Amino acid sequence: MTESLPDNFPALVERASREFGASEAISDGDVSLDFAELGRRIDRASAALVASGISPGDRVAVWAPNSWEWVVAAMAVFGAGAVLVPVNTRFKGREAAFVLQKAEVKTLFTVVGFLGNDYVTELSESGENVESLEDVVILRGDTPEGTVSFQDFLNRGSDADQREARDRASRVLGSDLGLIMFTSGTTGVPKGVMVEQGPIIRGFSHYARELGMRQGDRMLIVNPFFHAFGFNGAINPCFIHGATMLPHPVFDVPAVLQRIQDDKVTVFPGPPAIFQGLINYKELDRYDISSLRSAVTGAASIPVETVVDMRDLLGFDTVVTAYGMTETHGLVTICAADDPPEVVAATSGKALPGIELKLIDDDGDEVAVGQPGELLVKGYAVMRGYLDEPEQTAETIDKDGWMRTGDICVMNPAGYIDITDRKKDMFINGGFNTYPAEIESTMLEHEAVGQVAVIGVPDERLGEVGAAFVVAAPTGEPDLDELARWCKKEMANYKVPRYFWIVEELPLNPSNKVLKTELREKAATLLA
Repeated sequence: MTESLPDNFPALVERASREFGASEAISDGDVSLDFAELGRRIDRASAALVASGISPGDRVAVWAPNSWEWVVAAMAVFGAGAVLVPVNTRFKGREAAFVLQKAEVKTLFTVVGFLGNDYVTELSESGENVESLEDVVILRGDTPEGTVSFQDFLNRGSDADQREARDRASRVLGSDLGLIMFTSGTTGVPKGVMVEQGPIIRGFSHYARELGMRQGDRMLIVNPFFHAFGFNGAINPCFIHGATMLPHPVFDVPAVLQRIQDDKVTVFPGPPAIFQGLINYKELDRYDISSLRSAVTGAASIPVETVVDMRDLLGFDTVVTAYGMTETHGLVTICAADDPPEVVAATSGKALPGIELKLIDDDGDEVAVGQPGELLVKGYAVMRGYLDEPEQTAETIDKDGWMRTGDICVMNPAGYIDITDRKKDMFINGGFNTYPAEIESTMLEHEAVGQVAVIGVPDERLGEVGAAFVVAAPTGEPDLDELARWCKKEMANYKVPRYFWIVEELPLNPSNKVLKTELREKAATLLA
């Protein structure tokens, strides 16, 4: 890279068009665009937003699976000086309407028929009226009454609108509100996290360096674009380094392996469940995945075996782990590329430059090095706050700027953190704080366990006990009595699950994190 990095998305797009012009920017089915052409399409869409009455600071949503159109529409929003509201593709009409109404969205980009989705019908049949919504633009598929096709939308922009969009883009600052990203709502109604443009570019440029990203890299993007891991951690680094975006809308093991082979994928970010799915696939050796070079994982605890297998079986030279939340612009800590495997496996790295961390106990006192505590974060990565929720913001960020993450971790003397669990996932067995991630990590060492998720279930005598949902390894199903005996040998008795159930697969949310809420419901049914 020959110049310093801009701190806002319109300038980042302009720089990529200029510096990486002829390099392939995105490859999606039959569509391949270089950075110069992608920049032109984004400019044209920004002009169309201006023509459609979008003013600086207005909110524009994208509700669609990963595609080239998603990238054009989203980046155009910033070029028009507006704020992007990505909408979770798993949301039902009622949930999406809540988000659109809460953020006062004026224009919605969506799809009809793509992967069987008809979000327009979902919205209209939800019975919810989004009063702010003026325009619905269909990125792919049929255009129901009251909507406009993407092409007709693009045709709205005149030369004057193009000049106005360029003028707005030149005035965008890194400290401007960039996106309102709604949390997945696992803790109740989704909260709108207000994040700025500069901190995303600043944090993820560091992440891209650790991954060794360079011009010409080809990044497979299974992480949904609406999620911080997808937008901040994939689209954004590809613009920074001139790498090719390979959007992949649905995770399916054979299809992903085929895509790696056909598209010569070099960089692949994803949560542990994705890599475990590839490692456990019985026909892995049928595919040529030798192009793979760099992986970043996180968003859940990761066992040592998975990191070793990612290197040995999947062939990655660089495997780094990272940690972040939507509320921290997606990133807080990351390993260094030259950290030894045991550090990568056992930690989520250390704080990015410019970010402070501390761990506290339930009384709010800082804990000693090596002791578990709740992680607090301070610095440029901390969100602006929750949209129109001053009380929730104040509960999360204190007057000194420290933000509570709700994650329990241990910090070593070098400042590397090991996320032991979500505070809310912890259960108390006979007075002992019990962390599912720790149990899962141990159980994955058993040769017959491919994947496992542990939850706490009610128990009259002990309060709560563990229940383990086990996906068999390719070698065959475990003997559950033998597995229970093995667990008793390998871990403290309060950690040993009381119940073991074999399942075909674990339920995952769109970010490919295990849905513990669904497992709790399933356990309640099984125990009843």
